[in-house]
Amino acid sequence: MPSRGTLDDASFDLVFREAHTVTSWTPEKVSNELLRRVYDLAKLGPTAANSSPARFLFVVSKEAKEKLKPALSPNNVDKTMAAPVNVVVGYDTQFYEFLPELFPVNPTARSWFEGNAKAIESTAFRNSSLQGAYLMLAARSLGLDCGPMSGFDAGKLEAAFWPGGRIKANFLCNIGYGEDKMQWPRGPRLPFETACQIV
Repeated sequence: MPSRGTLDDASFDLVFREAHTVTSWTPEKVSNELLRRVYDLAKLGPTAANSSPARFLFVVSKEAKEKLKPALSPNNVDKTMAAPVNVVVGYDTQFYEFLPELFPVNPTARSWFEGNAKAIESTAFRNSSLQGAYLMLAARSLGLDCGPMSGFDAGKLEAAFWPGGRIKANFLCNIGYGEDKMQWPRGPRLPFETACQIV
């Protein structure tokens, strides 16, 4: 098989080595067009049976931010309100309705999930988490900074934005342009020998 090539060192720096969780933001806006570009890259990442259960809520207006604010943990309020965009990464608990369109190679795929709450929850949560990570990588590759976090009340958030109960919240990610790329030194990571096995 011919080589597919690789990214250059500058790209690895942008997406991984110099990227860092950001908590302090410049006031520079992020355009709707750029948010579409971020999604159009992120949506290409693989999910189980191409199920694509993630739903992304881009919170940008002052009114929407005020709706989000009561659901945030106190230590997340200031940095979230200051970020140009707050992305709520959620998941559709009826994602399987789209499988005839998204996974046409198997017309029976919908039946794998319909009526099976355990399979729905595990598949939707796992794959929306993957899609949230793809979104972060896409945002970083387009020059944006990210600040993912878990500190929020899912019930309050869902009541404010997804009251029907179909879509559940997974995690939040602030995006924009950070005032500082490294607010504090990067925390240590586990070495290969601790975290990995080759068998």
